[in-house]
Amino acid sequence: MTRLTRRAFVGGLAASAVLPVLSGCRRSNREEDEMTTPTGLPSSELPPPAESGVSIEVAFRRRRSVREFAEEPLTPTEIGQLLWAAQGVTADWGGRTAPSAGALYPLELYDITPSGTDRYVPDGHRTEPIDDRDLRASLMAAARGQEAIGRAPLIVAIIVVPERTATTYGERARRYVDLEAGHAAQNLLLQAAAIDLEAVPIGAFDDDAVAETLQLPPGWEPRYLLPVGRPRS
Repeated sequence: MTRLTRRAFVGGLAASAVLPVLSGCRRSNREEDEMTTPTGLPSSELPPPAESGVSIEVAFRRRRSVREFAEEPLTPTEIGQLLWAAQGVTADWGGRTAPSAGALYPLELYDITPSGTDRYVPDGHRTEPIDDRDLRASLMAAARGQEAIGRAPLIVAIIVVPERTATTYGERARRYVDLEAGHAAQNLLLQAAAIDLEAVPIGAFDDDAVAETLQLPPGWEPRYLLPVGRPRS
């Protein structure tokens, strides 16, 4: 598998548009929207996010850590909604769903399914293919055999890149990026509850093994693995 360079990952991350379905703002036609990944495959736009009609208070009540899921795969609309909840663009200047110190956005999201692994690109609400293998078994092994990771139809990996924040905040950057990862994870968990999905946040894993499995560039660190699926019964 071709390993992505930092330049390929970072390019286009400073979002300059918000999805029309959310704000009515005009989306940019930047060249990055047409870019292809180093795998040679084009990026794919996700279905636009939509309002669930479920109040935040109801989502609070519904949210539970669930580790058993139905085998049915999630739809692109559901996956896109979850990724948008964690890191989607919600302002025409690039502001996102989760707060970020200095609006530096040091998070990366990978979505892992049986058909492969993609990276979420907030600008344009799209994904870029990273790997066409099913990496769930390897991630489960890296997470001390936790079966929720091996069996979930979707795993969202939250990756932090402290360097992006350290350029402004120095030694406090690591604290800020960890807080931000928590914000994004909670957003995703509440969104899952709002659209009748189950999820669990997992932080017990071998960082190096996860980074190797996902072929992360140097300086990129895994913080969360979030298995998501439909209720088993």
